[in-house]
This record gives sequence, C-alpha cells and structure tokens, in this order.
Amino acid sequence: LSEPCPYCKGVRVMMNGNALCVMCGKEPDKTQKIEPKEKKEEKSSPAIEILEKKLQALSKELEQEKDHEKQQKILKLINSLIESISKLKNQQ
Repeated sequence: LSEPCPYCKGVRVMMNGNALCVMCGKEPDKTQKIEPKEKKEEKSSPAIEILEKKLQALSKELEQEKDHEKQQKILKLINSLIESISKLKNQQ
C-alpha cells in the first residue's frame, strides 16, 4: 500500500482484504480516516527507490507464502530493508 501504518509508520500489505502492518501487525480502525500527508517535493535517492520496490515485492511474496520457515526468512529480509531505508532517509 502507498500509505504507511498510522501507528508505527511501517509498510502495510493487503492480506485477506485488510491492510496489515508488517512491523507492528496492527490494522487501522475501520472508523478512523487516514489522511494522506502532503507529498514531499524532495526526490528520494535511486537507492531508496530500489529498496522500496524490493520491499513491496517481498511483502507480496510474504502474502502468498504458506511455508512458515520461508515466511520467517522473508520477514527478516523485510526488517533489514526497512532499517536500510530508514538509515538512508535519515542521511538525506
């Protein structure tokens, strides 16, 4: 999903028709409206864009994966990507 988790600002994925945060596992309240923040004018670096695309791909893969061990490996990769993206964004 294009909008971050309203609780922890983590990446959210669609699972069974619900937006689920991969970091904290919370779903936004059904009555709560998530207001999109204004788009930043500054462009993110190509490295951040590549990592974010990889993060989206891994999130989709996690959603489809049935094997518990593979899910754990994917989650570790997702956490690593999130940390890397965060560090790169803080450097800008």
